[in-house]
Amino acid sequence: MSTQRQRGPRSATTLGVAVCLAAGAVTALPAPAAAATGVTLSVDWSAARHPISPDIYGLNGADAAFAAEIGLPVARWGGNASTRYNFKNHTYNTGSDWYFENIVAGPDSTVESFVSTYRDRGARQVVTVPMSGWVAKDSPASHPFACGFPAARFPAQDGFDQWDAGCGNGKLNGANLTGAVPTDTSIPADASFAGEMVAHLVSRFGPAARGGVPIYELDNEPVLWNATHRDVHPDPVSYDELGGKSTATAAAIKAADPSAAVLGPSGWGYCEWVASGVDGCAPGADAAAHGGLNFSQWYLRHMKEFSDAHGGKRFLNYFDQHFYPQIGGGTDPDAAALRLRSTRSLWDPTYVEESWIGPSGVNAPPLQFIRTMKAWVAQYYPGTKVAITEYNWGALHDINGALAQADVLGIFGREGLDLATMWGEPQPAQPGAFAFRMYRNYDGSGGRFGDVSVSAVSSDQGQLAVYGAQRRRDGALTVMVVNKTGSDQASPLSIARFDGTGTAQRYTYGPADLTAIAHGADLPVRRGRIDATYPANSITLLVLPARRH
Repeated sequence: MSTQRQRGPRSATTLGVAVCLAAGAVTALPAPAAAATGVTLSVDWSAARHPISPDIYGLNGADAAFAAEIGLPVARWGGNASTRYNFKNHTYNTGSDWYFENIVAGPDSTVESFVSTYRDRGARQVVTVPMSGWVAKDSPASHPFACGFPAARFPAQDGFDQWDAGCGNGKLNGANLTGAVPTDTSIPADASFAGEMVAHLVSRFGPAARGGVPIYELDNEPVLWNATHRDVHPDPVSYDELGGKSTATAAAIKAADPSAAVLGPSGWGYCEWVASGVDGCAPGADAAAHGGLNFSQWYLRHMKEFSDAHGGKRFLNYFDQHFYPQIGGGTDPDAAALRLRSTRSLWDPTYVEESWIGPSGVNAPPLQFIRTMKAWVAQYYPGTKVAITEYNWGALHDINGALAQADVLGIFGREGLDLATMWGEPQPAQPGAFAFRMYRNYDGSGGRFGDVSVSAVSSDQGQLAVYGAQRRRDGALTVMVVNKTGSDQASPLSIARFDGTGTAQRYTYGPADLTAIAHGADLPVRRGRIDATYPANSITLLVLPARRH
């Protein structure tokens, strides 16, 4: 685990499994305690309108019942193990996640099984294709495994697999060992291998245009190859290596399935966002040799130039990066407060990172992550969609993690993100799962947050975050309010373009009952205003039926 990424290892094909609670349970909403006042909310459903992509509610894997319950729109098959996955023998290498071992995937963990499973669940699939230059060779299905740093070749290492003493961690006295032989575990694989993989999936499931795999990802976190897969790729990734492999692999994918979309480069975090592996964590000599552009800017321009050289054919459909706030899973008061503040990194031009990314470390300017990605796309490769295929704000077992996740999903919709898949998905009984339910199944009967974002403003987004959307199906206005404070908040909500009186349905999730979403009493709407109290540390959804004007 990298201290910069703060997430645990998982194989490419692992899916979360848990027993699902009955999410449709409805409980009575308790009467609020004395509430603080001061924050005002406003919504204008005629302003700032744009579609919300359903693909922002994706996961990298999910319990079957939970996936069905929230109508999971998209699932991703990726992670470190996908970098060396060989579809011909169903074998992958764990890399630095677990002693660089070759593992034969079980019948339920193959790429074909993943595609079949999520097709049956109605979720679009994102499938990662290998691009590092190597894939796992034929290997034993049980111990002793083939591995990148075998004890026979490197007898002195800092650690060995407790279940397979022949496989080491590739370190000695804390330093990475060199001299690994790639053919101990792997065989060469160029862009043609990726094309064969796509052609194989097309032969099995059809092309994307007829229900086959719709999106292919250009490997996973390539600038970390010299760490995660250093037994076969010890050298840092340069601009030219990533650019050359990306265009060649994208072309092979499009040749095998012209109707499929391509997504990349799926960088691991801030450093890969702006710099190549050669440069480190800031543009340097490699950037200077490529027009002074940072890694993402150059990548987008390079993909566009490749497109221009091929008659304008698009070879990159989604510009994708991963985002992990540097918090960990703690829920102590300081960590909890930071978690709720850190969602501002996705959009706020005034928010300065409070981690090694900020003044205490590399001193990056305010990230405005989604807005910056979209701005780079507009400048260097217009028309490319924007994705975050790995993210996790942590503490999904706690109401604090649920509040952050509800805030993140609201931000994704408001900022116009096109696709997102959470890594390390919540188990169905966890509070984090209820954040998804508030948007995708708040009433236990498939009720969903709107799919057209509208203007929603809070006088203090750090206390009460608000997101608005209209539902095209029935015209209803939906308003999500996340109370990030430890106090009940009595706050007026004004709704522009809403005449007369009426009522708003109210659904709340919070500490009063972490096992269900509570359906409270309807709230009166008087002259376009709702007076409501939002419980401490809670998520509230207001649903207003469509009205004629």
